[in-house]
Amino acid sequence: MTQGTFLTTVAALCLAAAGAAGADVRVEVEGVRSGDGRVLVALCGPTTFLGRRCEASGSAAATPGTTEVVIRDVAPGVYAAQAVHDENGNLDLDRNRFGMPIEGVGFSRDAPLRLGPPRFGDAAVEVSGRGGVLRFAMRYF
Repeated sequence: MTQGTFLTTVAALCLAAAGAAGADVRVEVEGVRSGDGRVLVALCGPTTFLGRRCEASGSAAATPGTTEVVIRDVAPGVYAAQAVHDENGNLDLDRNRFGMPIEGVGFSRDAPLRLGPPRFGDAAVEVSGRGGVLRFAMRYF
Protein backbone atom coordinates (compact mmCIF):
# COMPACT_ATOMS: atom_id res chain seq x y z
CA MET A 1 0.00 0.00 0.00
CA THR A 2 1.34 3.42 -0.88
CA GLN A 3 1.57 6.14 1.73
CA GLY A 4 -1.09 8.14 -0.15
CA THR A 5 -3.52 5.22 -0.09
CA PHE A 6 -2.81 4.67 3.59
CA LEU A 7 -3.53 8.30 4.48
CA THR A 8 -6.67 8.44 2.35
CA THR A 9 -7.82 5.33 4.22
CA VAL A 10 -7.16 7.02 7.57
CA ALA A 11 -9.25 9.99 6.48
CA ALA A 12 -12.15 7.79 5.38
CA LEU A 13 -12.05 5.81 8.60
CA CYS A 14 -12.32 8.97 10.66
CA LEU A 15 -15.61 9.74 8.95
CA ALA A 16 -17.05 6.24 9.40
CA ALA A 17 -15.65 4.91 12.65
CA ALA A 18 -17.16 1.77 14.08
CA GLY A 19 -15.79 1.11 17.54
CA ALA A 20 -16.17 -1.92 19.76
CA ALA A 21 -17.33 -1.59 23.37
CA GLY A 22 -14.46 -0.41 25.49
CA ALA A 23 -12.78 2.63 26.98
CA ASP A 24 -11.86 6.02 25.57
CA VAL A 25 -8.35 6.80 24.32
CA ARG A 26 -7.21 10.42 24.27
CA VAL A 27 -4.64 11.12 21.56
CA GLU A 28 -2.58 14.29 21.94
CA VAL A 29 -0.91 15.16 18.64
CA GLU A 30 1.83 17.71 19.24
CA GLY A 31 3.46 20.04 16.74
CA VAL A 32 0.33 20.78 14.68
CA ARG A 33 1.39 23.76 12.56
CA SER A 34 -1.94 25.50 12.01
CA GLY A 35 -5.60 25.58 12.94
CA ASP A 36 -6.64 24.78 9.39
CA GLY A 37 -8.69 21.62 8.75
CA ARG A 38 -8.84 18.57 10.98
CA VAL A 39 -6.52 16.08 12.61
CA LEU A 40 -7.59 12.52 11.74
CA VAL A 41 -6.44 9.62 13.93
CA ALA A 42 -6.96 5.85 13.56
CA LEU A 43 -6.04 3.00 15.93
CA CYS A 44 -5.11 -0.14 14.02
CA GLY A 45 -4.22 -3.66 15.09
CA PRO A 46 -1.32 -5.62 13.58
CA THR A 47 -3.42 -7.02 10.74
CA THR A 48 -5.17 -3.73 9.89
CA PHE A 49 -2.26 -1.30 10.26
CA LEU A 50 -1.94 0.75 7.06
CA GLY A 51 -4.95 -1.10 5.68
CA ARG A 52 -8.49 -0.08 4.77
CA ARG A 53 -10.20 -1.02 8.07
CA CYS A 54 -8.90 -0.03 11.47
CA GLU A 55 -10.49 -0.90 14.77
CA ALA A 56 -11.24 2.67 15.89
CA SER A 57 -10.84 6.25 14.71
CA GLY A 58 -11.75 9.84 15.40
CA SER A 59 -11.01 13.41 14.40
CA ALA A 60 -10.97 16.93 15.81
CA ALA A 61 -10.61 20.46 14.51
CA ALA A 62 -6.92 21.26 14.23
CA THR A 63 -5.44 23.44 16.95
CA PRO A 64 -1.98 24.98 16.50
CA GLY A 65 0.46 23.28 18.86
CA THR A 66 -1.39 20.32 20.35
CA THR A 67 -4.65 18.89 19.03
CA GLU A 68 -6.56 16.38 21.15
CA VAL A 69 -8.59 13.64 19.48
CA VAL A 70 -10.74 11.36 21.66
CA ILE A 71 -11.41 7.90 20.26
CA ARG A 72 -14.41 6.31 21.96
CA ASP A 73 -15.11 2.70 22.91
CA VAL A 74 -11.69 1.21 22.17
CA ALA A 75 -11.45 -2.48 23.11
CA PRO A 76 -8.33 -3.49 25.07
CA GLY A 77 -5.49 -4.64 22.83
CA VAL A 78 -2.34 -3.67 20.99
CA TYR A 79 -2.70 -0.91 18.40
CA ALA A 80 -0.66 1.55 16.37
CA ALA A 81 -2.03 5.09 16.06
CA GLN A 82 -1.68 6.95 12.78
CA ALA A 83 -2.59 10.60 12.22
CA VAL A 84 -2.99 13.04 9.34
CA HIS A 85 -3.33 16.83 9.52
CA ASP A 86 -5.85 17.32 6.73
CA GLU A 87 -5.32 21.07 6.45
CA ASN A 88 -7.54 21.68 3.45
CA GLY A 89 -10.33 19.26 4.41
CA ASN A 90 -10.19 17.18 1.23
CA LEU A 91 -9.73 13.88 3.14
CA ASP A 92 -6.55 13.19 1.20
CA LEU A 93 -2.87 13.65 1.98
CA ASP A 94 -1.66 16.35 -0.35
CA ARG A 95 1.81 15.97 -1.85
CA ASN A 96 4.31 18.03 -3.77
CA ARG A 97 5.44 17.17 -7.29
CA PHE A 98 8.07 14.79 -5.89
CA GLY A 99 5.49 12.79 -3.92
CA MET A 100 6.46 14.16 -0.49
CA PRO A 101 3.59 14.99 1.85
CA ILE A 102 2.81 18.69 2.24
CA GLU A 103 0.39 17.95 5.09
CA GLY A 104 1.43 16.44 8.40
CA VAL A 105 1.59 12.77 9.35
CA GLY A 106 2.31 11.13 12.70
CA PHE A 107 2.49 7.74 14.38
CA SER A 108 2.34 6.55 17.97
CA ARG A 109 5.66 6.25 19.78
CA ASP A 110 6.95 8.75 17.18
CA ALA A 111 7.78 5.69 15.10
CA PRO A 112 10.49 6.43 12.52
CA LEU A 113 9.66 6.93 8.86
CA ARG A 114 12.16 5.08 6.68
CA LEU A 115 11.30 5.85 3.08
CA GLY A 116 7.64 5.24 3.91
CA PRO A 117 5.33 4.55 6.82
CA PRO A 118 6.72 2.78 9.90
CA ARG A 119 6.39 -0.89 10.78
CA PHE A 120 3.58 -1.84 13.16
CA GLY A 121 6.03 -2.92 15.86
CA ASP A 122 7.69 0.49 15.88
CA ALA A 123 4.36 2.23 16.60
CA ALA A 124 2.62 -0.44 18.72
CA VAL A 125 1.10 0.54 22.08
CA GLU A 126 -1.07 -1.41 24.52
CA VAL A 127 -4.49 -0.04 25.39
CA SER A 128 -5.97 -1.31 28.66
CA GLY A 129 -9.63 -1.64 29.57
CA ARG A 130 -9.30 1.76 31.25
CA GLY A 131 -8.29 3.50 28.02
CA GLY A 132 -5.42 5.91 28.21
CA VAL A 133 -3.52 8.77 26.66
CA LEU A 134 -1.19 8.65 23.64
CA ARG A 135 1.14 11.53 22.77
CA PHE A 136 3.17 11.86 19.60
CA ALA A 137 4.36 14.49 17.15
CA MET A 138 2.96 15.49 13.80
CA ARG A 139 5.68 15.61 11.16
CA TYR A 140 5.82 17.92 8.16
CA PHE A 141 8.29 17.47 5.31
